[in-house]
Amino acid sequence: MNDDIVARIEANPKYHELVSKRNSFGITLSILMIIVYYGYILLIAFNKEWLATKIGAGMVTSIGIPLGVGVIIFTIIVTNIYVRRANTEFDELNAEIIKEANRK
Repeated sequence: MNDDIVARIEANPKYHELVSKRNSFGITLSILMIIVYYGYILLIAFNKEWLATKIGAGMVTSIGIPLGVGVIIFTIIVTNIYVRRANTEFDELNAEIIKEANRK
């Protein structure tokens, strides 16, 4: 890439919009993931008895198992949400920025 195209991209307000949207969205999803993951880890560290509680009478599975599976499922959902938005809104905005930079 030559310096002229880079300068045009950096001067484009859509580029700054893309960077801002992508960063804030990524940070928001990261914070959610950290809360869920570390919440589960803190439960393991400080409330093992509750996690070891059986789901029902005569059952073998404890509460911790579905919660752990829930953390994994939440991770997959958050990843899916990010990928869908990146492949639609972010990619479209990126294509517009590149098209405008090459046009001038």
